[in-house]
Amino acid sequence: MNINLGTEWVIDANGCSDIALADLAQMQTVFARIINELELHVIGEISWHQFSSTGGISGLALLSESHLTCHTYPEFGAATFNLYCCRKRASWQWDSSLKEMLGAKEVTVRILERVTNGTLATSNELVTQTG
Repeated sequence: MNINLGTEWVIDANGCSDIALADLAQMQTVFARIINELELHVIGEISWHQFSSTGGISGLALLSESHLTCHTYPEFGAATFNLYCCRKRASWQWDSSLKEMLGAKEVTVRILERVTNGTLATSNELVTQTG
């Protein structure tokens, strides 16, 4: 019997505005919209880093549901996002929202269902597989 451990969305946005991708406030707005519209719960502070060489931005939000990340590449007009939720969650409107907020020309969304066979591991199996 397979048990669903969560859903992971892997998103690639291409043809984006290089200005939007290098704008920390804009990327924070994207995160806020995703978090608010999906009713996600941030644990602690969202971490952001902007790279001086390209202006690209990386963001990480630790969620009670799991995590939300992004990486922007202004020099290529591209952004990548990853959202993993261990609880059932409706899909976000990645395509229309990233086209609106980042000027993306193309958005690809891959959805991965994370599953286990439902067999409980013994403590010995856990040690063997992780150590």
